[in-house]
Amino acid sequence: MSKVELKMPKMGESITEGTIINWLINEGESFEEGDVLLEVATDKVDNEVPAPSSGTLIKTLFQAKDVVPVGEVIAILEATEGTSTSKETNEAVATSSAVERSQKKKSVSKRPKLQPQANVSASSFTVSDNTFFSPLIISIAKEHHISFEELARIPATGKEGRLRKSDVFNYINEGRPYQFAQPVVQDPTAYRIPQLNLDKGTGKIVEMDRMRQMIADHMVYSKHTSPHVTAYVEADLTEMVNWRNANKQAFQEKYGEKLTFTPLFVEAVASAVKDFPMINVSVDGANIIVKEDINIGMATALPSGNLIVPVVKNADTKDLKQLASEVNALASKARDNKLSGDDIKGSTFTISNVGTFGSLMGTPIINQPEVAILALGIIKKRAEVIETEKGDEIAIRSMMYLSLSFDHRVVDGYLGGSFLRKVADYLEQFDSKRTV
Repeated sequence: MSKVELKMPKMGESITEGTIINWLINEGESFEEGDVLLEVATDKVDNEVPAPSSGTLIKTLFQAKDVVPVGEVIAILEATEGTSTSKETNEAVATSSAVERSQKKKSVSKRPKLQPQANVSASSFTVSDNTFFSPLIISIAKEHHISFEELARIPATGKEGRLRKSDVFNYINEGRPYQFAQPVVQDPTAYRIPQLNLDKGTGKIVEMDRMRQMIADHMVYSKHTSPHVTAYVEADLTEMVNWRNANKQAFQEKYGEKLTFTPLFVEAVASAVKDFPMINVSVDGANIIVKEDINIGMATALPSGNLIVPVVKNADTKDLKQLASEVNALASKARDNKLSGDDIKGSTFTISNVGTFGSLMGTPIINQPEVAILALGIIKKRAEVIETEKGDEIAIRSMMYLSLSFDHRVVDGYLGGSFLRKVADYLEQFDSKRTV
């Protein structure tokens, strides 16, 4: 075996350096000639650097996110005896960018991206998801007059679906069975996210913390999974507001708990969920799971600005004192970053009180795997026309907008609208004579 220096390849006439995105082979791992060792980014294009020969990665001299000049040694390889390390092969590595750009133009077509399929007939095939072929594979393909479309039909056994030299030669030895085959189109209407190279501008770089990355992933996943529809109603909360203002001091003196609006909202939502149990579900493929418990999640901002959802378990079985105690305890834990794993598990329906930030209303994103989320706007006094025994009159009322985002796969407009109206009814019909 012999030691080989792997250098940062030249990736274009004007390119003088590249940024290592990540290593696909770890130190101590073996690879075959043509396997992709690492991914490199430039200001023009991302590239994958193939191995010049079979061997083992001994040591990496630079890590992910390092910027390395062209020609700098980035790793030490140990080549397997009998494999080629000729100038011709090394030049293929150095020109990987140009080759990749050439093959990408040819391999990216309007056909749908489909999963590799090992057992296919000579009359049909399934196109591989892989659109990158190493310089070695391209060289073999040119020698045998194999097009990029035909290469994409060959079952690949390499890492992450990469086509290996042995895959190509086995295919050739079998008589190239897919040379004139027609593709099997599994889902021609499937949506694929376009890869757009947008100008994101310049400015101070703030790296997302782990929680923010998880939130971002969760929000994107939710919008991609659930077709969101948002419905709105407004509710007259005057009776509830007056009762709460008149009783909050007595409530705290009696139970030692602050009486905020949140436990009152949770109480109303839990009652409405009992009336419309199909809002308290999750989707599992073609099945709908109707939850036995009513666990209300409360979207809560942490001191860091990140969002978390502590959960009031079995909210429909608790009285106002219990709800206030639990809501206050969860809010306190959130402020002090002391929420446990159990505190944020098991939510079946979520509310987001955007009114605490002064927002009139909101269009919240569903907290997966739930199918609906309720946003509660600011409680605002304004002049309203009300019906009295004397007829219509203008009065100052405490009004609030409510908005429900729901998953239109399983919640239609009738269910979503009826549930939302029911929540508003419970809030408007609050018993102002109830005792604490």
